Amino acid sequence: MSESTASRRTFLAAPLALQTVSAASTPSITKKVLGRTNLKVTHVGFGTMITSDASVIERAVDLGITYFDTARTYQSGNCERMVGAALKSHRKNLVLSTKSGKEDKDGALQDLETSLKELQTDFVDIWYIHAKSKAGQLTEGRLEAQRIAKQRGMIRFSGVSTHGGFPEIIPAAIKSGAIDVILTSYNFTMGASIDLLLEDAKKAGLGIVAMKVMAGGFRRVKPGDPHYNTFKKEGVFPAALRWALRNPNIDTTVPSITDHDQLDENFRCMSAPFSPNDASLLAVQRDYIRPLYCHACGNCLGVCPKGLPIPDIMRHVMYADGYGQFAMAREQYMELPEEVRSIDCHDCKPCAVRCPNHLSVAARMNRARELFI
Repeated sequence: MSESTASRRTFLAAPLALQTVSAASTPSITKKVLGRTNLKVTHVGFGTMITSDASVIERAVDLGITYFDTARTYQSGNCERMVGAALKSHRKNLVLSTKSGKEDKDGALQDLETSLKELQTDFVDIWYIHAKSKAGQLTEGRLEAQRIAKQRGMIRFSGVSTHGGFPEIIPAAIKSGAIDVILTSYNFTMGASIDLLLEDAKKAGLGIVAMKVMAGGFRRVKPGDPHYNTFKKEGVFPAALRWALRNPNIDTTVPSITDHDQLDENFRCMSAPFSPNDASLLAVQRDYIRPLYCHACGNCLGVCPKGLPIPDIMRHVMYADGYGQFAMAREQYMELPEEVRSIDCHDCKPCAVRCPNHLSVAARMNRARELFI
């Protein structure tokens, strides 16, 4: 058996190796190199998608966090403006990334020009092709936009972000030879198949950034809920972050951070080991969110007789119910074609979709109409 085969089997046969260092009274900072970019980033970064308080971003810099991620569409463009103002005086010491979902070369480059203006910087370190799941979505036009942006000094490295469709998009990114960094959903609800893909990407020299590490959020458990003590007092969300950090192929993470308490909570995870208690907490959380959280595995694509893009709609509902971001969720939902938004799942009985991960598809689709229509 080869060394690489043995290590891969060891990786999958048992829980990922727990860190052996003790959590210090004062949290320490750990850093990793982001693949072949040679960018050194803190193991915990900062996802700004739902941040509205610039002081939290500024304090993250003071604590020593070095990687900040945003996107052209976050908060209708206001997020980039806030991030740019908060990071302007520290820019040379930080790694900054943004994204564009535009499909055509010219539209993507126009997005990038706007992003640089709003971020008050001459370049971004990583520019992601945003939210792709199919190999065919790495179009020549988008890859050409990244090549042009590199030549002009507008970006240092190119990337692709994905919420699902890992079996297609990760091998396609590796094969392209043009992608430097993958930003992917990665959390404790996922199976071993994505670990193999991430290992392949890492061997190919790509940097790996994990998002959606909290598996949809669902933080807003209220007193009286039977899960309140477990989720609020025992720290299920730090446990979820520590679970992601223990994978040696994850270079950094970008959990969403909205306030100073969350910042402190996430920052401490860099020096705290994943524990048996964490594993127990995540087992409870996994059962709790099973009917609520879409894994974006893609198994439902093409199954709905009416052609609904189930993973996309589930993501919008997650932003509303899990993240508490109704305005953003509805805005994104309303970008769906009118013929999609007009379909009422109450008309189909029973639902043709059977989720292998036990998501209550019909109930969540009806929840989308309840929230957004």
